[in-house]
Amino acid sequence: MASLVNGQAQLFPGADAFLPSSVLRLASTTTTHSSRLAKLDFSQLKVEYTTNPRPVPAPGSKEVTSHRICTDHMITAGWTAEYGWANPELIPYGALPIMPTASVLHYATACFEGMKVYRGYDGKLRLFRPHHNVSRMLASATRISLPEFEPQALLKLIHKLCAVDGPKWLPRDRGGSSLYIRPTLVGSDPSLGFQVPQEALLFIIISYWETKDVTPRAQLTPKDGMRLLASQEDMVRAWPGGTGSAKISANYGPSLLVHSQARRSGFDQVLWLFGPEGYVTEAGSSNFFVIWRTERGNLQMVTAALDEHTILAGVTRQSILELAKERFSYSSKFGEEFESLEVVETKFTIFDIISAAKDGRLLAAFAVGTACFIVPISHIRYKYEQIDINVNSIPHVSALQKWMSDILYGNEPSAWTDVIQEE
Repeated sequence: MASLVNGQAQLFPGADAFLPSSVLRLASTTTTHSSRLAKLDFSQLKVEYTTNPRPVPAPGSKEVTSHRICTDHMITAGWTAEYGWANPELIPYGALPIMPTASVLHYATACFEGMKVYRGYDGKLRLFRPHHNVSRMLASATRISLPEFEPQALLKLIHKLCAVDGPKWLPRDRGGSSLYIRPTLVGSDPSLGFQVPQEALLFIIISYWETKDVTPRAQLTPKDGMRLLASQEDMVRAWPGGTGSAKISANYGPSLLVHSQARRSGFDQVLWLFGPEGYVTEAGSSNFFVIWRTERGNLQMVTAALDEHTILAGVTRQSILELAKERFSYSSKFGEEFESLEVVETKFTIFDIISAAKDGRLLAAFAVGTACFIVPISHIRYKYEQIDINVNSIPHVSALQKWMSDILYGNEPSAWTDVIQEE
């Protein structure tokens, strides 16, 4: 459990295995929240239910695909440097009170989380490893001088909003579906001065997104895979010592230009590279993996390491690493079904991928994240190099999809999930 020690927010046990030490240090040494100030306190939550409930859109409708529909309620809590956190409120979904001079609008003082609430095939609502999300959000807030909070308090607020809106927006007969949760913290200080925000606003909303079919299929086609366009040297998403390891809004807006260019060229996402060496970082806003054979013939699953602030520590990424180490190992009970592999977190380049492809050693690539789940990669273009990847060459990616889906939707009992007590 998270707690407050000497006025500082403490992370959940296990955060040190999820967040890299450089990020963990930020979250563990916060100084913006004096012990005399009011803490974010779930027990003081005020509740105002809507008198004008919104209709739930039909699956597949334009309302759903627009990503503009949210559930009936949201949670807000204000903070000031003078008093600390105000009592949180669960209120009808609506506009936010924010001034044109607010810090967030001029200096991008905003961080957020991407989470989902899942309706299981057993009828239960679940969150997936939410302790990681709230710990990461505290680290992100600290990175841009926003106020600290107790992660456990934020998690309780998320539980409450899901408990209130989940039964209507994810009814029990919708097993295998999900809603997207967006906790957000912004600097609301109405001063144009370039300074640490003296006011902030936390809000939590739930967006009604169309649920992707995550059921693994026996055979895929190239159309089932994602097509990636590798970035050029004059465009980077993150850099050593920067903010790529934090989930802050300023990381996302600048990437939209290259993303839109990729989409116009017939690609789904950008494979972000860094430096003249072409170090592989992320695919769009998702973590990127390859499975290849080394020149000695050993099977490896490789993803970029987290030690330079260029990669976001993804919750799905961490889960894939742990599942692969457990179930694709030599001693695993699944060993007879799958060739064992070595799981590696290290630097690698686009030229390593090209070389493996030309040698016939590149067997799979895939992107993972909360929004995209686990998506195989079927094609990568880097300048004049065209890399086609057989999405059916090995069964490991489909196995990961199945195991993750079973956990998310209750087919496999797991300590990774929190069950929501619905209202």
